[in-house]
Amino acid sequence: MDIDLIFKIAGTGIIVAVLNLVLKRAEREEQAMLTTLAGLIVVLVIIVQEIGSLFETIKTVFGLW
Repeated sequence: MDIDLIFKIAGTGIIVAVLNLVLKRAEREEQAMLTTLAGLIVVLVIIVQEIGSLFETIKTVFGLW
């Protein structure tokens, strides 16, 4: 696992948290919730790509398929 992955996830979390705070202070609850949901989806996509890479590595190491 690369350290860049942790920084990407942490950076996304910080940006989403700041946007969420700003939008809630501006009384835009729906946009704050959508921003949080979008951040969650971005992080899940990053994680799914890394899991796919892990499975490809496992297949090549063990000679599967």
